[in-house]
Amino acid sequence: MQDEAIWKAIRKVALGYSVAEVTEEYGVQDGEMKLLKRKETTKDIPPDLKAAKLLMQDGYADLSDEELAEERKKLLALLEESGEAVEKKERKTI
Repeated sequence: MQDEAIWKAIRKVALGYSVAEVTEEYGVQDGEMKLLKRKETTKDIPPDLKAAKLLMQDGYADLSDEELAEERKKLLALLEESGEAVEKKERKTI
């Protein structure tokens, strides 16, 4: 079970993911602590090539060379798609 959770985490990092972040600013108003500002953002974490490499080396040890080559193509396509999504989002914010 623990090994499965580790491989799931490595796969998540290899493919990239998004994280919701909340920033709150408090201040004293009328003698009480009050919420002054609240900002919610989504932060995109890009794919990590080291994690992808780890998946390719250790996670697929039982696959044939042909199966490994096919899986490599799939992972590279996913990484490229994720990278393009991040680039498009960055262009929108500029």
